[in-house]
Amino acid sequence: MTLAIHGGAPVRTRPWPSWPPPIDPAQRALVTEVLESGLWGATQGGSVVADLTAAFARRSGVPYGVAVGNATLGLFAALRGLGVGRGDEVIVPAYTFVASATAVLLAGAVPVVADVDPADLHLSPRAVEDAVTGRTAAIMPVHLAGSPAAMDPLNEVAARHGLAVVEDAAQAHGATYRDRPVGGLGDAGVYSFQASKAMTAGEGGLIVCREQAVHDRVWSTCNLGREPGGRWYGHPSVGWNLRLTEIQAALLLPWLDRLDEEVDRRNAFCAAFERELAAVPQVSVVPRPEGTTRDSRHLLMLRLDRDVDREFLLAAMAAEGVPLDAGYPPLGSMAALTAGGTRAEPCPAAEEAAETVVWVRQSMLMEAPEAASDIAEALAKVLSKD
Repeated sequence: MTLAIHGGAPVRTRPWPSWPPPIDPAQRALVTEVLESGLWGATQGGSVVADLTAAFARRSGVPYGVAVGNATLGLFAALRGLGVGRGDEVIVPAYTFVASATAVLLAGAVPVVADVDPADLHLSPRAVEDAVTGRTAAIMPVHLAGSPAAMDPLNEVAARHGLAVVEDAAQAHGATYRDRPVGGLGDAGVYSFQASKAMTAGEGGLIVCREQAVHDRVWSTCNLGREPGGRWYGHPSVGWNLRLTEIQAALLLPWLDRLDEEVDRRNAFCAAFERELAAVPQVSVVPRPEGTTRDSRHLLMLRLDRDVDREFLLAAMAAEGVPLDAGYPPLGSMAALTAGGTRAEPCPAAEEAAETVVWVRQSMLMEAPEAASDIAEALAKVLSKD
C-alpha cells in the first residue's frame, strides 16, 4: 500500500471514475453504422455531422451551427465570421485556457487580457469597460468550469460600444444563464469536444450562431472559402479545411441523450461536497456567477486561505488518493503571448486566483455523492498537518 505523505494509509485507495466513460450501446451502433457505410469524411454525403450540428444549435436556442476539428479553430472561425481581423482587439479574461488568446492571434487580431471578478473568476464587465479602446472589435466571455459568465452585463457593455460577443463555451455543455442556454447568448458560441470535456470525440468543436450571414461566413472559413450551395471548386474567399468527421460526430450525437443526466450527477456530487466542506474552514467553493441557473460542473474550483501552502497541499492530496489540479496561470504572465503582441491590463484578481485556487476535475465529480466525503476528509487531514 502506498503511504500518505504523513505516513499511514491514504484516505482513498479506490480509483476515481475514468474519463471519458465507456462507450455506450447507442454510440457503438452509430459508429459502426458510419464505419460500415464508408462515409467517414464530412463531405462524402453522410448525415451525422449535420444532425449533430442541428441538435446543438437547437439546444443553444439558435438556428445555425458549424462543426469543426477543435474549439480553438472554432473560436478563430467565429471571430472571422464576425469580421474580426488584423488590427482589431478582442478582450479575453485573464483566468482561462491559453487557446482563448491564441485563437485571437490566429485571426490576426490582438488579445487584450482583462481581469476577472474576484469572487467568481469570470470576465468582469467593469474590467471590460475599462479595457475598451477605439480598436476593440469583440469580447470573449468564457463560461469557466461550466458556470455561465455574467452575460447580461457583458452584452450591455458590448451593445454600448458596438462590439461582437463570442462565447467560449468549451467547458459549459448544458449550462444555462437565467434559464437560457449558453452558446446562444452572444453573436456566436463555441463548444469543445476535446478529451477532457463533458462530451468528447477525442477532439472536435462546434460553433453556434443566430444570424445566417454570420453562419455563412463561418461555414466558408471552415470549408476552404466555398459558399454554402456554391460551386465545389469555387473559392470566392480564403478559407481552410476545419471540418469534423462523421466518425467523431457518431461518438457525440448519442451523447446528447445522456448529457443532462451526467450534469445532474456532477451537481449532486458538488452539493454533497459543499455540505462536507463546512468542516474545513480553510477551503471554500468558488461561487457561481449571479444568474447561473444550471452549472454543468466541468470543474469544481476551490479557494484556499492565503496562509495555506498550495504546493504542499497538492502533493499531499495526491498522496491521499485525491489528486487536485493547480489550474491556470494568468494569461498576462505568459511570455509567448506578450511576445506575440498580447496587451495585458492589470489583473490582480486573476493573479490571486493563480496562487490560491485549485480544481477538482470532472472525472472525480462523476463519482457517487457519498464519495465527496473522501475529498473533504483528505483536505481536513492535510490541512491539520500543514
